[in-house]
Amino acid sequence: MKPIAPRHRTSARTLLATGLITSLALVSGCAKSENDTAGKDKNSTSQGDGGQVVASPSTGSGPTCAIDAYGAKKIDLKSATVGFSQSEKEANPFRIAETASIKAEAAKRGVKLLTANAQSQFSKQISDVQDLIAKGADLLVIAPLNSDGWEPVLRSASAKHIPIITIDRKINATACKDYVSFIGSDFVEQGKRAADRMIEATGGKGDIAILLGAAGNNVTTERTKGFEERIKEKAPNLKIVFKQTGEFAREKGQSVTENLIQSKPGITGIYAENDEMGLGAVNALKGAGKKPGAVKIVTIDGTRNAVQGIVDGWIDGVIESNPRFGPLAFQTLDTFTQGQKVSQDIIIQDSAYTKDNAKSDLGRAF
Repeated sequence: MKPIAPRHRTSARTLLATGLITSLALVSGCAKSENDTAGKDKNSTSQGDGGQVVASPSTGSGPTCAIDAYGAKKIDLKSATVGFSQSEKEANPFRIAETASIKAEAAKRGVKLLTANAQSQFSKQISDVQDLIAKGADLLVIAPLNSDGWEPVLRSASAKHIPIITIDRKINATACKDYVSFIGSDFVEQGKRAADRMIEATGGKGDIAILLGAAGNNVTTERTKGFEERIKEKAPNLKIVFKQTGEFAREKGQSVTENLIQSKPGITGIYAENDEMGLGAVNALKGAGKKPGAVKIVTIDGTRNAVQGIVDGWIDGVIESNPRFGPLAFQTLDTFTQGQKVSQDIIIQDSAYTKDNAKSDLGRAF
């Protein structure tokens, strides 16, 4: 299932026949400490645009999952307890917006929500989810840190017939057996679109670097795959001469780029697999006395700071990866627990920010 890839953001709303009607839960401000029972989030506000839209074609075109096949029992979502496991420290605007969206939608629906934050430690995330199960979670929404290593959680959830939905990253397990659905972007497509933007920015010539995301998850693997495939296909004179992980962190992205500038002073472009690393690269270029646009930078996410970077001339394009999972995650749980079919892969439609729309659409970034 491939997402539509518009050059500009759109207000169109694609409605699914299965009842997955998405609404926005855009939340501003930093989320407070996790590991608590979340009711109402006083920092949450709603906005009419910027929410997730499911990509065409609809979910009916792919494998689906129903509660009988999964082995769980119907439950009224309003009376259920939902456990949410966040993977990373909330210094990243993506994680702030993601957690806030989940909290806001739970509060809106009056659903009891238990939350935990793994603080970027995978062993902690495993124990966090097991703790959520022990505390009585009937349903689980997990933002996985890694794709592998989930067997202990899957066994515990299976023993209690607890449905699991993963968001923004996949786990390496069997859909409709180990988990119900994955909700997220087409990460290969994101990489291809980032490559298209890099080709346009550089004229298809020069030496470029990739700031890789964290190892061990499908986002890094697939964003790299899509980018490299498209460069090879469309721009053989654009050479990837440097690849190093920036671990999806601004500080690491900056330090890696500082080393890159020393070892490859003639670098033409930098593809950062998230905005935070891209903003770190901008800091490194500023520190080296480079002028805006001297090195072309393309990133993925859609944070406000990165989009402002386009306005300021430091970044050439940002491919969106929408973190506002709350409405779609809870609608999927509601549909599933009522006994209706849901898609095993619910792919969202991502937009993009360029020099043409960055200033006008800055308010829709997160």
